[in-house]
Amino acid sequence: MTTNFDRTLSSEDVMRRRASLLQRLHIDGPLLLLLLTLGAVGLFVLYSAGGKHWGLLLKQTTSFGLGLLAMTVIAQLEPRFMARWAPLLYGGGVTLLLAVELFGYTAMGATRWINIPGVIRFQPSEFMKLIMPLTIAWYLSSRSLPPSLKHLLIALVLIGVPFVLILKQPDLGTGMLILASGAFVLYIAGLRWLWIGGAVAAAVPTAVAMWYFVLHDYQKQRIHTFLDPESDPLGTGWNIIQSKAAIGSGGVFGKGWLLGTQSHLDFLPESHTDFIIAVLSEEFGLVGVCLLLLVYLLVIARGLTITVQAQTLFGKLLAGSITMTFFVYVFVNIGMVSGLLPVVGVPLPFISYGGTSLVTLMSGFGILMSIHTHRKWIAQV
Repeated sequence: MTTNFDRTLSSEDVMRRRASLLQRLHIDGPLLLLLLTLGAVGLFVLYSAGGKHWGLLLKQTTSFGLGLLAMTVIAQLEPRFMARWAPLLYGGGVTLLLAVELFGYTAMGATRWINIPGVIRFQPSEFMKLIMPLTIAWYLSSRSLPPSLKHLLIALVLIGVPFVLILKQPDLGTGMLILASGAFVLYIAGLRWLWIGGAVAAAVPTAVAMWYFVLHDYQKQRIHTFLDPESDPLGTGWNIIQSKAAIGSGGVFGKGWLLGTQSHLDFLPESHTDFIIAVLSEEFGLVGVCLLLLVYLLVIARGLTITVQAQTLFGKLLAGSITMTFFVYVFVNIGMVSGLLPVVGVPLPFISYGGTSLVTLMSGFGILMSIHTHRKWIAQV
């Protein structure tokens, strides 16, 4: 006699046999296609922004390949396995941040890296972009929601410790992204609007306190420059003025690939990192920027779809935070390059040069794919 349980198992077996290779590898096809598109566009633009430097392109290609490998490996891990290891990962991440504080590698006036001579140099704060939402999602998913005041305070402490350590490096941009990734988990968990309103009301005195006691002189100068870049056009205002010039000179269709003047004549500093979208805008115009934004929007839409379809609370909290943090990446970079936000050193995802950042991004999408492809399919009987 065939039971409903037997029919369910047989249906699941049939679905497994019909699964494509990507599904068996726990890879989400639509999301993979969008990421490959962004990666290809990034390499295409980086070749021009980096002054046709093949070494730079090769390093970025290698990082993208490592990112794909990391994404594939992480996608094989079940979400419950990630949740189990979240506390240990958090402890390891904080330990690495403390190691940076004690004997980190200093470059360009900031101590953000751990350098192992002849082996590797990496930025531990990049890893916290994933560890933070993973930890807060793990903590809240096993408790009643919306979170009580006690659990909220504990979550804020978990967010605050890495945030303070990263501010001391100093790295305000990465610190704000990590703060946002934890805050998004709290918001998705149903944080009470009264507390959200209180946080908004506290924003002004907090900003004043940060101005006098936290921000460094160069960070204060960035805010002055944001408010009035023409006050020092040959100094601190140079970057944003040249960025706006590059964006405006591209017009609707741009000057053409490799034909940009602001970057190729060295008017635009950091053209291959933070300000790379200004290069894209100059060479491909408004049309090119809109097409890039369309791909970004599709990635975000896919991430939100995965969030809605997640079958566990942990998966929903984690997927939602990763997706919204990716949105903040894009929003902040484009905002600062176009003069709508102060410059805080946030790279443009998949387009700006940066190995650790690229691998971290791909790892985050590996988590999304894991959440989506490890769902339990229950046949209708």
